[in-house]
Amino acid sequence: MPKNLEEAIAEAGSAQSLLWESQSPPAVVPRVVPEFTNWRDEQLAWRRTAVLYDQSHHMADLNIKGPDALKLISDLAINSVANFPVDMAKQFVAVNHDGYVIGDNILFHLEEDEYQAVGIPPSINWMHYHAVAGDYDVRVWRDDNSLYRKGDPVVYRYQVQGPGALEVIREATGEEPPKLKFFHMTRFQIGGKEVRALRHGMAGEPGFELWGPWEDNEVVHAAILKAGEKYDLTQVGGRAYHTNALESGWLPRPLPAIYTDERLADYRRWLTENAYETTSPLGGSYFSERIEDYYVTPFDLEYGRLVAFDHDFIGREALEKMIADGTSKAHQKVTLVWNGEDTGAAFASMFQEGPGAKYFNLPMALYDTFHFDRVEINGKQVGVSTWTGYSSNERAMLSLAVVDADVAEPGTEVTVVWGEDTPSSKAQVEDHVQVKIRATIQPAPLTEKARTSYRADA
Repeated sequence: MPKNLEEAIAEAGSAQSLLWESQSPPAVVPRVVPEFTNWRDEQLAWRRTAVLYDQSHHMADLNIKGPDALKLISDLAINSVANFPVDMAKQFVAVNHDGYVIGDNILFHLEEDEYQAVGIPPSINWMHYHAVAGDYDVRVWRDDNSLYRKGDPVVYRYQVQGPGALEVIREATGEEPPKLKFFHMTRFQIGGKEVRALRHGMAGEPGFELWGPWEDNEVVHAAILKAGEKYDLTQVGGRAYHTNALESGWLPRPLPAIYTDERLADYRRWLTENAYETTSPLGGSYFSERIEDYYVTPFDLEYGRLVAFDHDFIGREALEKMIADGTSKAHQKVTLVWNGEDTGAAFASMFQEGPGAKYFNLPMALYDTFHFDRVEINGKQVGVSTWTGYSSNERAMLSLAVVDADVAEPGTEVTVVWGEDTPSSKAQVEDHVQVKIRATIQPAPLTEKARTSYRADA
């Protein structure tokens, strides 16, 4: 039995084979009720009234404290940390030596020399490894998600979002919410408990992310629900939760670019046989035996606005070269709005004889953790479609895609290939046929508010 990622790759024959044939289920939101009402109404509520997301269980927390905490972060982040005061947060993004994305998380500056990274494992693992393997004077504690931890989380984490979010916060705190800039932090009293709060938003709507010690969880949760009664506050379950990224334009799960570089061999040996990067399934209609063909750059994900060359960090020279030679402008992140007739025909195939289209889970259609579908124009591949699901707000199947910049004009018609023609042994892949579904390129984020006033506020 392999004892780490490096040994697992060797046993499978390649990183691509390891992930393509993974028998693990796709990542989900654990310990959160799948639906409090129904996922359609829960989606509608984040645009119409206000919603409460429970983020306490599906992310990992890494707390970094000590004199070298900021140096560690600076050595890994494409972001500048020159202006990073206490009570501010940043979207931390890390790349490998060749400039390809490892992952991102939200990084909170809690106290002097104390930071907390919150997100899915790839970037958390990368920071954790360097904290313990590098020459840094830091102390770390880590709280993994509820699929891995024993017992309760260290902290609860909620988000109140939507057009009525500020009214809910006003009712819950008994005072006017402070006028904070995006990603700045404050403290509230809710239910007699001190709550830390980040000015945040999802799908372009205003709101706050709230957290505190787990022992305060029930009191704070009950107080938020009570405050939200007059504002039609809706709790969002695990099924609808992930679909908000379809509307906000954030691509949650790029494949971490860690699998073949010899400089990262020690890191792969540090990652266990049960690590997220070892077990997560890879799938979709795009197939390549080269795992590097699945990697993306920060420019592909529109993180170019975060890149700062005011400090040295892993991957800096590679990113500078991408900008110099123009490859930083080769691709663009977009939203694909799938054609309703073609999507409906694919759904209908399950009621006809013979193998039909690959089954669509709803509202998130993905059957894997890392998903890549071919995007074509006249049979030629022009990009990959990733995060895929149904939006009740748009009455359409949507996906987030990275396409060639010269076809990224809104309104351009493309074709998404759905289903695998190189069938895998993944348990969640049934006998099926590939189908082609027309789609229209639109901006990411899809909603104008998220692209304009919301993003400007950031």
